[in-house]
Amino acid sequence: MRLFHGSTTIVKKPLVHRGRRTTDFGQGFYLTTSYEQAERWARLKQKRDGARKAVVSVYEFDKELLNDTAYKVLQYEGPSKEWLDFVVSNRKGFDLHQYDYVMGPVANDQLYTTISLYEQGSLSVEAAIIQLKSHLLFDQLSCHTEKAIKNIEYIESKEII
Repeated sequence: MRLFHGSTTIVKKPLVHRGRRTTDFGQGFYLTTSYEQAERWARLKQKRDGARKAVVSVYEFDKELLNDTAYKVLQYEGPSKEWLDFVVSNRKGFDLHQYDYVMGPVANDQLYTTISLYEQGSLSVEAAIIQLKSHLLFDQLSCHTEKAIKNIEYIESKEII
């Protein structure tokens, strides 16, 4: 499976403990199957950090490892109460899970309002999921352990012009 990572630098050797803890699936190295999503993320980081460039790094990953019992894997097929609660818990820094890999939808900035309203109790889980399903949801795979990151093979990087 081809995976992409958006950044402001070339990432040949990903690190699992470098990212922020309060992200969708907790601290880890995040990838997506969507080049478009990785490019969008690279441009966002470039703007936010005032960086000179935006870069998408490309990797190869054997998706069968997500079914390998040697790894602790959590997968979400789409928005659900369990996914929503997991994302909210991680964003608050509460969920220090022990998974090698987590795969599921990206709770990007377009979804922030819906997730915030759910988190505040202003929106029921059912209403939140209906709203979330109305958006184009990209996927993400996050690697959380050194054991997991070793299976990500760097291919190349492309600077976004």
